[in-house]
Amino acid sequence: MSARSVGLRPATVYERALRSSEPTLWATGRRGRRRLPVAAWLGAPAPADELILVRCTGPTLDVGCGPGRLTAGLAARGVPALGIDVAPFAVALARRTGASALCRDVFGPLPGEGRWREVLLIDGNIGIGGQPRRLLARVARLLAPGGSVLVELDPPGTPSGAYWTRLEAGGLVSAPFRWAGVSVNGMGPLAATANLRVGETWQCSGRHFGRLVSTAGRWT
Repeated sequence: MSARSVGLRPATVYERALRSSEPTLWATGRRGRRRLPVAAWLGAPAPADELILVRCTGPTLDVGCGPGRLTAGLAARGVPALGIDVAPFAVALARRTGASALCRDVFGPLPGEGRWREVLLIDGNIGIGGQPRRLLARVARLLAPGGSVLVELDPPGTPSGAYWTRLEAGGLVSAPFRWAGVSVNGMGPLAATANLRVGETWQCSGRHFGRLVSTAGRWT
């Protein structure tokens, strides 16, 4: 068995997978050990992604943009979009696709606060920080009046909540970190705590999504 480096920053392990010619990234948490779809993140928008892009009608912030497939997809449609991610190499890959992207934490200062028409939390990014309530409260403050959050959710009936997980790629193993999942039926009460309401839900290719609409005002 080859030696493994353990206890690394999650972003370091994630970037190892992005740099690989055969990208493989594993997450071990409450669902056991599962393979994450890095190849899809590095590719073009899938049909399920297109249903997200078509719902973006104004300036859009892609939180946890990764290699930038959604941010670039919006730019190709002529929709102003910015991606943010804490992994520098992911941001570099996003920029190579023609996407505008910055290496930023969603909880830190960001451009355009209070002026984004849509904010994306896709590919499980509702779990960032392991505190969905805090994350939604932060995202709600980024929205323009009447704006909305497009979020990828766990299937109905899946338990919502935070849990410890770790990443593994190419012999590297991250330190445990907090993540979270929110199910379709668990989204409503959580959204309400951030002055958001569930405007619609849909599914495609086995993935589940929702639009959370700001109740703080109207888009003008």
